[in-house]
Amino acid sequence: MTTRPPTRPAAPLALCLGGMDPSGGAGLLRDVMTLAALGVHPMAVCTAETIQNGRACTAIQPPADPLPRLEALAPHLAGRDPWGVKLGLCALEPGPFAALAARVADLAPAARIWDPVQAPTSGVGLHSVAGLRAMAGTLLATGSWVVSPNLPEALALAGGPPPGVDPAAPLSEPAAAALARPFLELGAAAVWLKGGHGPGREVEDFWITPEAALSLGRAPRLPGERRGTGCTLASAWLGWRLLGLPGSEAAVAAARFLREHWDPPCQPGGFGRPCFAPGAQ
Repeated sequence: MTTRPPTRPAAPLALCLGGMDPSGGAGLLRDVMTLAALGVHPMAVCTAETIQNGRACTAIQPPADPLPRLEALAPHLAGRDPWGVKLGLCALEPGPFAALAARVADLAPAARIWDPVQAPTSGVGLHSVAGLRAMAGTLLATGSWVVSPNLPEALALAGGPPPGVDPAAPLSEPAAAALARPFLELGAAAVWLKGGHGPGREVEDFWITPEAALSLGRAPRLPGERRGTGCTLASAWLGWRLLGLPGSEAAVAAARFLREHWDPPCQPGGFGRPCFAPGAQ
């Protein structure tokens, strides 16, 4: 008699839409490594081509039309439960971006997160404030997206500090709610305001919904800097969310994942590990 191995449940699928960083420190390669480390099967479609290394990004260019690539993946996604999507750096013009966002919505992902990258850590920028707002308006009208801005990105969309918000001071829950309001008004299901760019020796994230703003706790600021932290956090959130954690708990788990993989800054084979400190050789 032949004994068959036990059937394993299919791994969740995650579709990554983002920039191609040839160094692997950020972008799609970072997303793929993070999701694979969590046991989630990643797929990727490029929405921005970059020229960059561990020191800086010198150019960001539109990619080839991503829609045919998404259509090629659609048979794997349509009707799959669960699957989710993460959007990062995007250099598409408004028309192609709207078409891509609408097609993603048609495929009905169970979880969606947008990391609204305005510019890479070092080097050239991409979106003006007006461009970022236009992208938010298009994307957030298509479904229940979680938005995960850092403090500079949230301030950019808000057009500067809202009344009563001092970005040089630690954020309170009311201040976090004020910064998240533009995203929520455009239709975001929740805003995960990341505290890594805030002041002080501690990092504090906030989870904001239309009903409430919740601190996710404080943790000591880790030494040094790393590229790709935003990509790692957003893709780890998607992975944990697809593995069954609720939204705010997935954010806490993603932050813990980043902290556990912080050192050393570069280790071959260390999937999910942020790779480069700025200026790395």
